[in-house]
Amino acid sequence: MPMLDMDGISLHYSVRGKGVPIVFIHPPVLTSVNFEYQLEKLSEEFKVITFDIRGHGRSQYSRQPVTYPLIIEDIKHLLDHLRIKKAMICGYSTGGSIVLEFLLSCADRALGGIVIGGMSEVRDTSLKQKISLGISLAKKDAVPILALSISWSNSNTSKLFNKMFNEALKGDARNIEQYYHYSLHYNCTHQLEKINLPILLIYGKKDKPLYHYAHLLHEKLPCTELKFIDHVKHQIPTKAANDLNESIKHFIHSQTV
Repeated sequence: MPMLDMDGISLHYSVRGKGVPIVFIHPPVLTSVNFEYQLEKLSEEFKVITFDIRGHGRSQYSRQPVTYPLIIEDIKHLLDHLRIKKAMICGYSTGGSIVLEFLLSCADRALGGIVIGGMSEVRDTSLKQKISLGISLAKKDAVPILALSISWSNSNTSKLFNKMFNEALKGDARNIEQYYHYSLHYNCTHQLEKINLPILLIYGKKDKPLYHYAHLLHEKLPCTELKFIDHVKHQIPTKAANDLNESIKHFIHSQTV
């Protein structure tokens, strides 16, 4: 179980495969287990890197509040540790917002970005309510309820559910709340034109509440490819893994020819 000691805490991570490096970023409560199918399949062609954000899964509680800038610093330290100069940065849900912030703040460390069901701000009432509920439950130390609900909705087999649930249970409510809180108030929409690196935008065809964000990013980002995956809502990494993996392969190959 690789652990990276950093600022007095240990960060859990996994690395598998060789080739173009891809770093995967998970949303609150979930852990690197969310990208199990990507770690398994994409590592046949690429160097796949997953990690647990501070206070999530097997990574230790952080006394520093969990914010996007802190997560990005941790990713940079992890890349340095692995002696990787640049990587493709990939994030799911609110992890997609971190991809955008990474490309804005340290484009020199990125080859490009992959945003899976992501957003540059939280604008609609439904998403605000979901994140606010997460904040409320985390404040009440109700990690088991969050872990159960989110692991259930993101798993497609009982085996994966058990693994996701058991890892999510290890999360620290304080850091989870901080991650949710930062996500609720983050907004980089007015800066999207500054991102000149290639970005793949992937959304579920049945995830209609996020259509607005898909088209907003596609319109404002200078260099994007927008793809909708059929027959899936938001939980693309697990419930449409094959389509996602093929889309990522095609995108990376198109950028490296």
